Amino acid sequence: MAQLLDGKLVRDEILSELRPRILALPRRPGLAVVLVGADPASEVYVSSKVKTCGELGFLSEKITRPAATTTAELLAIVDQLNADPTIDGILVQMPLPKHIDAQQVLNRIAPTKDVDGFHPVNVGRLSIGLPGPRPCTPNGVMRLLHRYGIDVAGKRAVIVGRSDIVGKPMAMLLLHANATVTICHSRTADLAAECQRADILVGAIGRPAFLTAEHIRPGAVVIDVGINRLTERSQVEAIWRNEPAVLAEFDRKGKLLVGDTHPLDAPALASAWTPVPGGVGPLTIAMLMSNTVEASELRQAC
Repeated sequence: MAQLLDGKLVRDEILSELRPRILALPRRPGLAVVLVGADPASEVYVSSKVKTCGELGFLSEKITRPAATTTAELLAIVDQLNADPTIDGILVQMPLPKHIDAQQVLNRIAPTKDVDGFHPVNVGRLSIGLPGPRPCTPNGVMRLLHRYGIDVAGKRAVIVGRSDIVGKPMAMLLLHANATVTICHSRTADLAAECQRADILVGAIGRPAFLTAEHIRPGAVVIDVGINRLTERSQVEAIWRNEPAVLAEFDRKGKLLVGDTHPLDAPALASAWTPVPGGVGPLTIAMLMSNTVEASELRQAC
């Protein structure tokens, strides 16, 4: 039977380890989260981040602005936060409204306060292996693998998805850990064959249950980064093959989450796998908190 990699358990361990570091600081860490517009998913994510800040005793500042906010107005907010000595980390929640130049906004965040790890300076530091904040989701995956004693050195890792947020930094982190890395995407020829070579398969393509039995080599470690919300019963029926318990849960909630890997095929074939929900997702916020604590330690040591 495949080993379930419990992201909630590892999240709790990470947060527990942060608490004495926070207490040792002369000033509590400060995190500012900027939310533009009223995207429901973004509002949920921001609320979770603010809640975790409160549980850890952070100074938490939530800044909300309407969808009509301009790039210039958002840049002014970032400038204010860059200059605020009580703020150690700045997070601008993505996605931003389409009329806002997201890259310009991310570039404006001071690299030392970029707790998402998206600033070009920090991307560059990652690429050449220098210390710096790492993107939270890929770094959370690395922590999960480490906590479960899964050695990646010398292993073949295949990442399905090439986003700047997950796919590319995931590849760099695995490469630095001495894995042999392949990045696949929508134009990859014979995707199934590429995936079948993987000792570690990372699904980060944003398509529900897209990676099925034909993509998973028996015994591989399957890491599912996808979070897809299903609202059509027919989709749930097809993916879970009319599993009564799952259909009953969908009928009760009216929605269901599924990752990018097939929820039946992955545990049946893998040696270890991450469920959705409860796998990689909880680690993203934990690593955001970790990045903020580290930024605060560096700032307060000066």
